[in-house]
Amino acid sequence: MNLASTFAHVAAQRSEKIAFQDADETLTYGELDDLSSRVASFLVARGTAPGDRIGIYMGNSARYLVVAFGIWKAGAVLVPFNVAIPQGPLRHAAADSGVRTIFAEPAGITRLATDLAGLDVVDALVDVGRSDSVTSPATATYTDAISTEPIAGIVPRMDNDNALLMYTSGSTGKPKGVQQTHRNTTSVIEAEIDAWKLDETERAVICTPFFHVGGMQLTTLPMLFSGAFVYALPRWNAATWRDAAVAIDATFTALVPTMVVDVANQLEDNPIVLSSMKVCAIGGSVLPTGPVERFMNATGIVNAVNIYGQTEQSGLSICERPGEQSRPYALGRPLEQILQWRLTEPGSDDVLPDGPRLGELQVRGDAVTPGYWNLPETTEAKFVDSWFRTGDLVRIDADGVMHYVERIDEMIISGGENIYPQLIENHLASDPDVAEVAVIGTYHERWMQQVTAIIVPKTDSVTAEDILNYCASHPDLQGLQKPRRIEFVDALPRTGNNKIDRPQLKRTFV
Repeated sequence: MNLASTFAHVAAQRSEKIAFQDADETLTYGELDDLSSRVASFLVARGTAPGDRIGIYMGNSARYLVVAFGIWKAGAVLVPFNVAIPQGPLRHAAADSGVRTIFAEPAGITRLATDLAGLDVVDALVDVGRSDSVTSPATATYTDAISTEPIAGIVPRMDNDNALLMYTSGSTGKPKGVQQTHRNTTSVIEAEIDAWKLDETERAVICTPFFHVGGMQLTTLPMLFSGAFVYALPRWNAATWRDAAVAIDATFTALVPTMVVDVANQLEDNPIVLSSMKVCAIGGSVLPTGPVERFMNATGIVNAVNIYGQTEQSGLSICERPGEQSRPYALGRPLEQILQWRLTEPGSDDVLPDGPRLGELQVRGDAVTPGYWNLPETTEAKFVDSWFRTGDLVRIDADGVMHYVERIDEMIISGGENIYPQLIENHLASDPDVAEVAVIGTYHERWMQQVTAIIVPKTDSVTAEDILNYCASHPDLQGLQKPRRIEFVDALPRTGNNKIDRPQLKRTFV
């Protein structure tokens, strides 16, 4: 069924409770439900039919959620655009998805008019700015949308109908539209609520973007479907996150590793105690134990749990449970009520026997996308007998706990040996001279590839010799695992999702 129906049921039970707050606006469940019904009516009046794609090009805000639920109530498909991507990928996503309307803030309207020039959707932009004047070439405002009479009922959708079309970053080519059905999204929300025992008493600080699975499916939607309270930051800032978490006595948040490092670096000399934090979910890549320990010491958070889930898995398919974080680098256990999994020999689909093993993770089930939009050949290549090839190397231990190893395409092959960059990062991150580190493979005349460490040092006095001395004292940074090349930078490049931009590093350090 339409996932908006579940939200409407929750809202009816908690009409007067505050659902969402940001720096500019506060909405009760009743207000969010009513306003989104008005947006749905506005869209239907403009000719939106079930299955039509409607875009949002905005930062985190109350209005983003009003529009998102309005899109679903109208039976349409939400296309969240990454506000940080360049013109080429943005234009491709808009053209490929065939969006009929895009809701955007005034600055976004100006950019879309230029970057999407010549596409029909430029004539159907909606300005969600706080002024009643329209930013050209938009043809309507947010006020117009919410002034419409609420839609009489939620447009029916089937479980297998698309709810979202989320475009991957496209760092190595054109972004691909990942289809996420109403069942995909709802199943992940239900499984997360069950795994972490979420309820209406939660108070969440959301700092990951709504245009990403980490900001919407992993955090905001489970909170709202639980009847909880959400406070959202418009953009990432460690100090603002700290202040918000303290102010609302937060019980839930989700961070990517770079955010964890930012918090640890800022607060380690002036720690706080967030003893109320029930779950701090960390995803995007495996975080080394050194920064995690500094983060926990700086915040008083004890339930920092690792998670795993690609866009193709609706954001969450494997996670640790609070109180089960005894293994460094562990992802936890699969959400087996909505996901089946197996490990195969890397480079083939040969299933590995039971027991401790390392292989490519393949998955199927309610959480997994039915495929890529307008890319039947790519979809066919990524699936084998309904199993989705994730491209991730995972190790499972004797207790059935999964550990992330590496992306297959990021593995370094040096002298014929397989080397896993993130494992080396985990060890280097414990060096007291290192604030942040990324490891990539670069060309070497003899070994073909060499381990290259790009390091943000704690102080300007840190030298390559200091790093090599640390490696000499560490048993897991010997031989081919030791960096042959060390580069110092002021900051690591980041994507719009605040992850380390590894393709950019590879282009910079050839």
